[in-house]
Amino acid sequence: MTVATADLIKVDLPTPFTKTWERIPGITVDGTTLTIKPEEFFFRYENPSWLLCDWQQVRDNLLPAVESEDLTIEQLVLDFVKEHGYATTDAAEVLRTAHDVYAYMFRDEHLQDPGLNFVPDGTLLMLRECGTLMALNRVELDGHISNVSPAWMLCAAAQVVYDLDKATAEVLDELYHGTWFNESRRRESLLAHAALGGRLVHACQGAPNMSGGCVVPFGTDVEVMRRELAGMRVPWIERTLAPLS
Repeated sequence: MTVATADLIKVDLPTPFTKTWERIPGITVDGTTLTIKPEEFFFRYENPSWLLCDWQQVRDNLLPAVESEDLTIEQLVLDFVKEHGYATTDAAEVLRTAHDVYAYMFRDEHLQDPGLNFVPDGTLLMLRECGTLMALNRVELDGHISNVSPAWMLCAAAQVVYDLDKATAEVLDELYHGTWFNESRRRESLLAHAALGGRLVHACQGAPNMSGGCVVPFGTDVEVMRRELAGMRVPWIERTLAPLS
């Protein structure tokens, strides 16, 4: 484990977090206040810096955008991030931004689609909370995993926090990485992720083996990341599941 010396992370969010996140070492939940001890929560925390765009600006100016024959959604996002992105070392700011992004992406109206009648109760809340914490993960452009926490191991963390069985946790994982199996929602996800620095590539596992994943920027060496993840996934999953033993 490599965890840089880091200050306590404390953030007030718009809605209460599920109290049972406290089963994961390093997290304390007090209503809407989330406190994280990096040295306990992260498996690695080597580069606590992130690229963000203002969520309100993304919502007002980018979400309504449409692609054309000459300009793809991906290029719209890249251009927007290049113009409006800024670096931050404030993890609380990242968590607040991520909460806004995932509250938008995983909103109630999605479940009005009759094709999603298989989605278990509480799934939207789980996706919003997991996505919020996953935003602190980081992969460098060379593929090195620099920040990783139990939230990366989405299936395992969901089993611990929400008392899910393995099959239900895997449904949650598929909904997160599959962006709801719908092209318009995939486009929506690309645009919304501009607020988190334009994380446009799902660098996920190639099999349902509980390895989770991370949404990383274009240009990231995904193969290097996957090789590194393959070498660490077993101990990371075991540590995530440890509260169940």
